[in-house]
Amino acid sequence: MTNAPTPSQLSGFMLTLVNDGHFSEETLRECLAQAKKMDIDFVRYLVDYKSFSPKTLAQTFAKAFHLPLFDLFSFRFEELPHDALDTELVASHQILPLIKDNKRFVIATSNPEHIETLEKILYQNDIEAKKFRTMEGIVSIQSDSYIKPTWVVVEHNKLEYLVQQNAQNQKVIEEENLTEDEQQIRQEKQLKGDELKFDAEPFRNKDNPNELPIIKYVNALLFDAIRLKASDLHFEPYEKSYRVRYRIDGILRQIASPPIDEANRISSRLKVMSQMDISEKRMPQDGRIKLKVAEDKAIDFRVNSLPTLFGEKIVLRILDPSSAMLGIDVLGYEPAQKKLFLDALHQPQGMVLITGPTGSGKTVSLYTGLNILNTESANISTAEDPVEINLEGINQVNVNAKVGLNFATALRSFLRQDPDIIMVGEIRDIETAEIAVKAAQTGHMVLSTLHTNSAPETLTRLRNMGVPSFNIATSVNLVIAQRLVRKLCSRCKRPINIPNKSLLELGFTNEDLTQQSVTIFEAVGCSECREGYKGRVGVYEVMKITPEIAQLIMEDANSIQIAKKAQELGFNNLRRSGLNKVMQGLTTLQEVNRVTSD
Repeated sequence: MTNAPTPSQLSGFMLTLVNDGHFSEETLRECLAQAKKMDIDFVRYLVDYKSFSPKTLAQTFAKAFHLPLFDLFSFRFEELPHDALDTELVASHQILPLIKDNKRFVIATSNPEHIETLEKILYQNDIEAKKFRTMEGIVSIQSDSYIKPTWVVVEHNKLEYLVQQNAQNQKVIEEENLTEDEQQIRQEKQLKGDELKFDAEPFRNKDNPNELPIIKYVNALLFDAIRLKASDLHFEPYEKSYRVRYRIDGILRQIASPPIDEANRISSRLKVMSQMDISEKRMPQDGRIKLKVAEDKAIDFRVNSLPTLFGEKIVLRILDPSSAMLGIDVLGYEPAQKKLFLDALHQPQGMVLITGPTGSGKTVSLYTGLNILNTESANISTAEDPVEINLEGINQVNVNAKVGLNFATALRSFLRQDPDIIMVGEIRDIETAEIAVKAAQTGHMVLSTLHTNSAPETLTRLRNMGVPSFNIATSVNLVIAQRLVRKLCSRCKRPINIPNKSLLELGFTNEDLTQQSVTIFEAVGCSECREGYKGRVGVYEVMKITPEIAQLIMEDANSIQIAKKAQELGFNNLRRSGLNKVMQGLTTLQEVNRVTSD
């Protein structure tokens, strides 16, 4: 509806706005004239161009027209009577049916000025045509079946959002009813046009959601994150501001700062995309988004909402299936470390443990190992919380504590299905640890993770959980601790001169300085990188459980004693592996200092 109301029509509403102190009469008349000139609805003009609060506007309309005020987000979208009105009518007149039965027909509007006109349209459509278009087709009705609507006032932004959702819902139903040939034709058209539009168009103003409809705005943020190779997105509401941050190369960066008034619209859109309950704002929720970016490629987002003091913080983690197919050669293992990892994977039984903080690349290492082992002859089962990347040929299980399916329960079930290889997302408790150890001792290869800082600490952590030292020594084959450091941009990195004395203090050895020319680089920054860095590479501590280390474990040695023995046996710790990356010109001392300790 594009015709702006005339001053005479709005006199009662204008008086309420003026009496409540929101506008002067002169200002309102100027707004009316401008809305008319721009050929847009007066309500949209006040919200979009005068930054007037949709909530205050709805309250004023309800007061002026003596109508009930409703919160649209208190309704469950899937329970709305979507077939009560034609989708085009809903979209063109910005109305939404809330309740429809034999006695009641409740419709939401953000501008009750148009109620009389709308009722004539509804009546004419109903009586003259004697048929009603629904999402199930066109059905005939009797002329006396018309029910006069009951109108309620709602917030403009919420109504606009749900009207868009209604149209999208209709589109999904239409696509489900298409034949396979029709679906193929439509997909090809979308891939050439609108579906890739957000990736191709420059996202001009990330701070202004009004520049794009909210659906396109959120899609643009997601496509932008994929383009920039972000690992996760953070949508964060505060008392007076709202920010969107991407984690790029392990560092969080603010990308956008939409108006705080848009927080609910953005979070609701993300929750609908993730198949969460948009009416539930008091409890955390988990969801998932699949975004098609090309004909043969889709990106998954793992989504979590968290109620905070000023609204819901929503974090999306980007799960790119291609990251699981990178192969071991590009992960950053040194030749000796790579050989230890491959040798351990191909043992007939035992346990390989990968450790590190959140975001250190443990999942990619696990999936790389599983892909190496994934052959036609292998029976592989995984228990994950949640499954992050789908792997063809591997039986993946989502643990669900609500129904009693935890890691330990899944492991017990695996062992009754004759597995060759088992992956446990994380060993969190003694029950899971004991079953994993038992599996590793009885002819199974087990892969899992723990949250510890180093490889030696992983062994003492298992002992502190309650696993007997003998069982640890006889079941664990290999422990990998890892971190991710930012890679230097090859185009702009610059050598710096550091005295040998300082290099020795930083952890380099005399052998490093005498046997080769050590060139240390620093980050500079150019048009092809971010602050001198581009991409990330792994830094690893790979420790094989040798007879000497196994003996220390059974003697209940602490992590310091085990670490000392590992270095004597030639297993580099994280710090040493990081310094090797510095000498190779792959990263900087600052990055190694950031992720490792001396």
